[in-house]
Amino acid sequence: MVLAIPCSAQVNIEGYNKYFAIAKYHNKELLILRKFKTSGTNSYLAVNPRELTTSIVPAARLTVKEMGFEQALSYLSNTPYAQAISSAKQLSGNLQDAGIIHGFQKEKGITLTIDLCPSHKALDRMIFTSLISEFQKTEKPVPIAISITGRWMLTHSNDLNWLKELEKSNDIEVTWINHSYNHHVSSKAPLKTNFLLEPGTDMDFEILGTELAMLQHGLLPSAFFRFPGLVSDTEVVQRVLSYGIIPVGSDAWLAKGQPANAGSIVLIHGNGNEPVGVQDFIRLLKNKQQDINGRQWMMYDLRESVEDEFQQK
Repeated sequence: MVLAIPCSAQVNIEGYNKYFAIAKYHNKELLILRKFKTSGTNSYLAVNPRELTTSIVPAARLTVKEMGFEQALSYLSNTPYAQAISSAKQLSGNLQDAGIIHGFQKEKGITLTIDLCPSHKALDRMIFTSLISEFQKTEKPVPIAISITGRWMLTHSNDLNWLKELEKSNDIEVTWINHSYNHHVSSKAPLKTNFLLEPGTDMDFEILGTELAMLQHGLLPSAFFRFPGLVSDTEVVQRVLSYGIIPVGSDAWLAKGQPANAGSIVLIHGNGNEPVGVQDFIRLLKNKQQDINGRQWMMYDLRESVEDEFQQK
């Protein structure tokens, strides 16, 4: 497949495609999700089905057993990855918030997800500087998940480089969530024909195109996906799952007045378009300051939170 992705980045990637196989690497079993060439070298994007971490692995170092996605899920049925996929299938009928919406119930804290939908406004950097300031003594790096769109990457290179520098300096640890490339939205269309449900949506471009843009910008795609607007139907959930990625919703969209409880997957927008949600989050941090200092209120890594949730089942 040829994906024409506008990009000023220098990483050269060819033949980026879905590809499912089981492999062992450094004594760990991996599920390969994609294959591609980078600078002429055959490579794979793989997920560790027990830890939900992803990695880029050189093909030359692996012996792989190619299989269909459903066959791979059956083989990995006891892993948190396969169980999270199964749970997402069961929740696929929800028009809003399909997928995983809550982390491990016993957590003392939250999993923070920050959405970067297309926007002409600058990144709301206060979210990140406030997090780093509050957690510098108790959690460094601070684990966060960022749902990123292709169009945001295309127009916010300075902001993206700033985030990458925070990663490099070990201030934050980011799980990069695929949030679609275009994030189409209509102010007039009903939900059932809006966002990714818009007729004629090219799912290969929206999903693989975003992953490709991430790689071109030096980001590592995770095994997670967030629906634009948190809107989906059974058919589009099944299509997303067929790419081997796990839909992640939220049970605490702060700008909508939803409270953040223990184990909540919190949603705020960092693209400058939702100041109310950002203010609510900063207020939440201030209110929890004593608990943060006493390590009684933490930020949780999305991958570990989902892993813990499905290890209990």
